[in-house]
Amino acid sequence: MTSDRSRVKPGELRRGGCRPPLQPAGSRPQGASRANCLRVLKGMIFLWCLVRFAPAQTPACLSVEGDRILAKDLAASLPAFQAIAPDTVLGNAPQPGSDRVFHAPELAAIARRYSLSLEDPSDVCFAWPMEPLSAPRVLSAMRTALALPEAEIAIAEFTSNPVPRGRLEFARERLTAPPGPDQRAPVLWRGDVIYGDGHRYPVWARVRITARCTRAVATEALHAGRAIEARQVRAETAACFPAPDKIASAPDQVVGRKLLRPLSAGDPIRRDWLVDSNDVNRGDVIQVEVRSGAAHLAFTGKAESGGRTGDLIAVRNPSSRRVFQARIDGKGKAIVLTEYSKVE
Repeated sequence: MTSDRSRVKPGELRRGGCRPPLQPAGSRPQGASRANCLRVLKGMIFLWCLVRFAPAQTPACLSVEGDRILAKDLAASLPAFQAIAPDTVLGNAPQPGSDRVFHAPELAAIARRYSLSLEDPSDVCFAWPMEPLSAPRVLSAMRTALALPEAEIAIAEFTSNPVPRGRLEFARERLTAPPGPDQRAPVLWRGDVIYGDGHRYPVWARVRITARCTRAVATEALHAGRAIEARQVRAETAACFPAPDKIASAPDQVVGRKLLRPLSAGDPIRRDWLVDSNDVNRGDVIQVEVRSGAAHLAFTGKAESGGRTGDLIAVRNPSSRRVFQARIDGKGKAIVLTEYSKVE
């Protein structure tokens, strides 16, 4: 009689780790054994795939904070490069946010160039050290630029990407002024991180800034093209955007000057909305002085055009009705030198 051990039923394996246990004669094979075998096989395939197709591990990058990668930088990872002068240039540094990898063949070539013994080197990676900006750091740089300890600065948002390690700078002249005198929406302030050998990495922020200021405001509606009178302006202290070169700070800076645009009562008066009033206007009767060597002649004339001191205007001689050129020499005055024109 043939032994049960020598029987091989269809579908059973004679060898290997997945052979089902022997069953008593006449019993039916158990399905659980076959399922276990399949699970083991699938697990082995999965592990093999992980090892076979896993991505190569990138080495951790070393910090570099100059325009060039030097021998001393490589020596920090590969001691063999200590035999080269520390300041020997071996490559260009990467831009902030990227890296520079010296692969094994390149390292071997450099070693041969300098007669170094280097066996089976690993890749070496370099990168600029990057760090995120923080609100306190941004605020500190802005306060330094403003030089207004009492200013209130509210930062709405700022550069969120990592920046190279360096000095943060927000220059005051790069602060965008709001379109109106009263700031409601945040304004843009551009800055830089100064890193490495004086390079600049651009950053930005949106801010609301107010500071105590004295400004000249209209007491009534003002019309464009008319000289401002003292009764039409007053000084007030308010919380305003820190733009000292934009807003007139006292009435004496605006009285007698003309507006380029109309204003409502209570509006601050900006310097760039003002022009000097004419010293002579068309139709004015002015004093005219004619000089010719030691001879002087004075009479009154009628201005046919207007302007300010130093401007040439047309003047009519009331006696002869002739028009001649004269140069304004102050309020209501003009002078004629014989080289300008002949007075008749």
